[in-house]
Order: sequence, then structure tokens, then C-alpha cells
Amino acid sequence: MIHFAEERWAQTRQVYDDWWEGRLSRPLIKSRVRCFDPGRPAPKAPLLSQENCHDFSYTPEEIVDAMDYALSQYAFLGDAFPMVNFDSFGPGVLAAFCGAVLDNTSGRVWFFPPRKLPIDRLHIRYDPENRWVRRIKAIYRAGLDRWEGKVLMGMPDLGGVMDVIAAFRGSEELLMDLYDAPEEVHRLRREVYTAWMEAYRDLSACLEGNPGWSDWDGLYSDRPSYVLQSDFCYMISTPMFDEFVFPDIRDACRELGRAIYHLDGVGELRHLDHLLTIPELNAVQWVYGDGQPSARHWIEVYRKIAAAGKGIHLVGDREDLEIVRRAVPEGRFYADLSGGCPEEAREMLSSFGVPANG
Repeated sequence: MIHFAEERWAQTRQVYDDWWEGRLSRPLIKSRVRCFDPGRPAPKAPLLSQENCHDFSYTPEEIVDAMDYALSQYAFLGDAFPMVNFDSFGPGVLAAFCGAVLDNTSGRVWFFPPRKLPIDRLHIRYDPENRWVRRIKAIYRAGLDRWEGKVLMGMPDLGGVMDVIAAFRGSEELLMDLYDAPEEVHRLRREVYTAWMEAYRDLSACLEGNPGWSDWDGLYSDRPSYVLQSDFCYMISTPMFDEFVFPDIRDACRELGRAIYHLDGVGELRHLDHLLTIPELNAVQWVYGDGQPSARHWIEVYRKIAAAGKGIHLVGDREDLEIVRRAVPEGRFYADLSGGCPEEAREMLSSFGVPANG
């Protein structure tokens, strides 16, 4: 049994819509607390992960049963809702949808070209009959049959346009291509952007009956949305970013209607001013990276995002959110503060003016 009353979906839609549109006067906070006994034996299938996503010996129905077993252990407090995250097929899985090799022998997913080709011979196209696409669709169908719209299944982590190209070319080679073959890079950009949108629309169509849209970021929307990114841009200058990365992020924001950007690491901070000029970009998730001080130490970054009228996905703990909110009172915040026990979670939510809801 999943502990989430059906009427809460209407509340979830309204609260998240208010957040996207800037009408919510409090922070948006998810708090999932593991506190229930599923009341049945553990299923034989493991919970889907990057480590086991290659194992097709389990049926989609068995995979969904394992997901259901995990979800049935949680209380969904505050703005949390039952969701299955499909980042289990790895970051940038669009590369695999286009023919790259998915390798998870390390326990984490990486993508490699089936064979190295000169850039002028390389073409990247979405294949709706690709084995990974068919596997995800089959699990989607099993989930829709099992949950009948009571659990949200997220979109897989498609990755950024340049990240997908790098999976086929190699990052070092692609960096050189920016100088040696810029027109070929632009051609591949157009191909991958087309493939990205084809994959997004194809998978969305398969999710008809899903209670909404989300992705590995976990931010709910009642209409198409996505967390956009470009890990590759960490390695390039702002002029290079403006030429090879910015146009696709801008166009995706416009085409999707709702978008958040995953700003990953200090090397991407130099691109923030340009990203904030995109009117259709709704929010920014700043991830400071391993070895860096926590969220409370990046007040100026959050002030800049808030001043541009964008929402903020704050990655940190309760104290981080408290400190940053005091320093940036105009900020529109979203945070996932899951864990602990129900009593602690309810007290934490109350301190931020968030109804416990469960």
C-alpha cells in the first residue's frame, strides 16, 4: 500500500503550479520519511539502479513490483509525492537511445561509441526501437497498469546536447573540434537537439495517464518540464558557451515551457549571467560540487538567481535553507529535506510554514 491519498494529487498540482508561477509565499519542501512496514515479503527483483539496469531477466512487472515495495515504506510529507526516478539508466542516456554503448560494469553507467568515427562521418539520431527505449517504455506501461496514475514515473536523464556528442566523440576530441571543425559540431548539435526533443515527446506520449511530469531533479509539473544541463560547458569559455551551448538551452526552454537549469560546479558559474537572460528559464539548481563549502556559503549566487526572478533549487540541509532564506528573503526556494523520523520532519516543515500533509 502506498500511503498517499488520491485527493493529495490535486493539492500537489496546485502547490507546484503556484511555485512555478511565482505565487507561492513559502518554500516548496519535499520530505519523504521511511517509517512503514510494507506488510508483505520483499520481491525477488532488485530496486532498479544504475548497477542493475542492464539485467533484462526481470520482467517490467517484477521491476514495478520492487518499486511499489520501496514506495510503500514511505510517508510523503510536506510537498513530497510518490515518484519513481528513472535516472537508473544513467546521466545522458539519450546517447544510448542513439546507438552508444551503455556500460555499467563499474556499477555506474557510462556511454561509449560503438566505434570511433571522424566527425564528418558521425551522425546521431534517435531510435524509438532501441532496446533501452523499449525497456523504459515497457516499465512505464507496467507502472501505469499497476498504479493507475497514483504514482509519477519520471523521465530518464537524457543529458545535455554537447554531453551526448561527447559520448560519441570523446570530450578531448570534441574540445579540439570546437576549433578545428566548428561547422561539423553545429551540425551534430542540430542532430542531437532534434533527437532530444523526439525522445522527450516519444516518452511523454508513452506516459499518458501519468499524474504529471518530473525527472531526476524531482520537481513536479502538471505540464511538460525538464531539468536542462551541459556538463561539457564546465570546460569551455563563455564565448564558446554562447556559440555552442546557450542556443540549445534557450530553445529547449522555449519549446518545453517549463525548465530548470542544473548548474554543476564552479566552472559553470561563469555562464550563469548568460543563462539568467533566458526569459523562459524558470529556475536554477546550483550544485557547488565535492570539496566545496555547502549551500550557505554561496549567498551571492542565490542573490543573483533571485534578482533575475528565477526559482532556486537549493541543494543542502535544513540549516542551509534557513540561512540562505534569511539572506535572500525574496528567493523562491525548492528543497528536498527527506529523512529522519516523522516527528522531526513535521517539526521541520512547520518551521518553514509548510503543511505536513500526512
